[in-house]
Amino acid sequence: MSKYPRQAPIDLMERDRVRGDVEALLLHACKGSEVRLRGSLAQGVADAYSDIDLLWVVPDERFDQCLAMLPSILWRVHPVESLRYDPDLQRSRKRRLVFVRFAGLPLFWRLDLEVRATSVAGDESYDLGNPEARGEDWDYVESALANAVAAIKAELRGRHSEAAHLLANGFQKVGLTPPQEADLGPALRTLLDHVERTSPRHTALTRAVRILAEDRCW
Repeated sequence: MSKYPRQAPIDLMERDRVRGDVEALLLHACKGSEVRLRGSLAQGVADAYSDIDLLWVVPDERFDQCLAMLPSILWRVHPVESLRYDPDLQRSRKRRLVFVRFAGLPLFWRLDLEVRATSVAGDESYDLGNPEARGEDWDYVESALANAVAAIKAELRGRHSEAAHLLANGFQKVGLTPPQEADLGPALRTLLDHVERTSPRHTALTRAVRILAEDRCW
């Protein structure tokens, strides 16, 4: 028997509530902005493991102000455990990608929020590959744990090759050689054991991912 408690049942109404509250508060905070639902939720093909993918289009002249307000807006929706900015766009003047993990919600339900200025709202390639837009503030350990969650999600969906690829990327982010095991379980344990030994500040998240893996995969 596991020494870790089982995950609570997934309540899809809670995900809908969080998504709706995020959308409403973003629109209220920035007049003239627009929020667009993207990904599987927008396509009508979401399952219990689908995350929340939003695009927030804001007036160019309010781009910096909206970014500055974002943490407080999100805390009004639900306590925020982690807020990270994709390093590829950290210095972009018109585009940012934010990864948000809410406390107490299923790890599957990360909020991926892209913020764009109106002038580049339809430009999918804007600032991608631009070295001047790139920043260096990035937590590779948390990113590796996010890979582990994504691998669990892929495995639950029956996408075994995708799960193995995601987990291999997680291994590389913490300096480990990608696993050779065909079974996801032992590879996940290897990654989580390594992070638990080497990164004490990520202990809570590591244990949460372990609970998820034990409950869903092992």
